[in-house]
Amino acid sequence: MKRAISFEFSRVTETAALAAYDWIGRGDKNAADDVAVKAMRLIMNEMEIRGEIVIGEGEIDEAPMFYIGEKVGRSQPEDDEVAIAVDPIDGTRMTAMGQAGALAVLAAGGKDTFLKAQDMYMEKLVVDSEAKGMIDLDLSLEQNIRRVASKKGKLLTQMTVTILAKPRHDEIIKAVQNLGVRVMAIPDGDVAAVVQCCLPDSDLDLVYGIGGAPLKVLLRQPRFEL
Repeated sequence: MKRAISFEFSRVTETAALAAYDWIGRGDKNAADDVAVKAMRLIMNEMEIRGEIVIGEGEIDEAPMFYIGEKVGRSQPEDDEVAIAVDPIDGTRMTAMGQAGALAVLAAGGKDTFLKAQDMYMEKLVVDSEAKGMIDLDLSLEQNIRRVASKKGKLLTQMTVTILAKPRHDEIIKAVQNLGVRVMAIPDGDVAAVVQCCLPDSDLDLVYGIGGAPLKVLLRQPRFEL
């Protein structure tokens, strides 16, 4: 994929964020999502790409959406084939309630770059580069937290984990707290939490949760706008 195209995608997320701005605090999350989707689609259809939406977030949320398999871009023979994973607003409820942390998110790559995830729930576990090599998906969450703590030279009481405050996570949150680990339970916005986790010198050590598969693919390499 041409380098210039990657810069154009920054304009796509920026446009979506600006379009949704007028809906901050107005109590209508679907309206905010709708204008963000339309703004993204308009810009992407002007781009010199043969784009395909391979990850969308609309089916689970029953919200305005990009359809999986939707074609975007000029679609001329000389244009690059591009696979796109997108969530026009991660945090529509937060936007509607006037809260911080919502993001316009997009990841793009060459053809067959991304897993074409179905609309199902999956586990996610995110750490920063300092914990590279310490995550084993065959181990429990507790074991992985202990391994990350060991790699970082921290006591469990010095570890901080972010988990979405959803009923499905209630017992998980209690179990992590019982280890002595600090839990930052957030109502929405786990993409923002993942970005924070990966920033240098962040106090956040790990993000965990169970959620929609499309978002998990996006979290692998998000392009975002605050």
